Amino acid sequence: MLSVALEPASAWSHAELAAIFNAAYEGYFTPFTLDEAAFRFMVTTFDDDLDASRVVLVDGTPAGICKLAIRGDRGWIGGLGVAAAHRGKGLGERLMREVIDVAGTRGLREIWLEVLTPNLPAIALYEKLGFAIVRDVDVWTLEQRVSRQHDVRSVPREQAQARIARERRQREPWQRADESVAHYEDVEVLESSRGAVLYKRSAERVSLLQGVAADEEGARELIEALPAEASALHWLNGPEGDPFNAAIGSLGGTKAWTQHEMMLALAGPLSP
Repeated sequence: MLSVALEPASAWSHAELAAIFNAAYEGYFTPFTLDEAAFRFMVTTFDDDLDASRVVLVDGTPAGICKLAIRGDRGWIGGLGVAAAHRGKGLGERLMREVIDVAGTRGLREIWLEVLTPNLPAIALYEKLGFAIVRDVDVWTLEQRVSRQHDVRSVPREQAQARIARERRQREPWQRADESVAHYEDVEVLESSRGAVLYKRSAERVSLLQGVAADEEGARELIEALPAEASALHWLNGPEGDPFNAAIGSLGGTKAWTQHEMMLALAGPLSP
């Protein structure tokens, strides 16, 4: 009979956790791998609490992981996965139940997560555990962005962030919340009379971090005014109705994925 144990993720190094994470996400809908530096960046940027996160071991060998990030009385599941050889055995549920109980002992009042809409088994698990869908958020890409001149200007980052905080109409997803964006360096800013956007460049690709716009046209102008060398664009978890979603679509972008944003309200340890 297999021996199953759950241990705090803090017992492993970032390099070891990256390997466990990669194995847990092998064959996922959107395949990706993390090296040690990328894993460490995620831990720092999203406020992952490795003492509260858990690794599941089968016969002493890591077989899966559930990462819990904590900000005040709110938590966020930054990744749940089980290695292919051990899927279908209830290990994902054991990980989630353990992490939820830990969250309760830490005084958290709610836990958030996102799940790809085609991932029906995961959605069923989260609903079984008491999570409810709050809204849908979209992942957008634009691979052939065309640059155009508009009446926009660079302004201090603090000025744009203050405007975004005043004018945002919806809550930011965890990955683009103010606390996450505060960890980013080399953030660039554009502002117009109709909106503002924070973004970060990596080679020819630009990632929008936060933005507000009066309407779709205002968002489109900000996107077109981004640096000419940034030919590709990525927008993570834009909420339904966000003008940047519509603007990217109108510019020929692709909605790569839709995710359910789900939330569990905590009132104590999770019952069986």
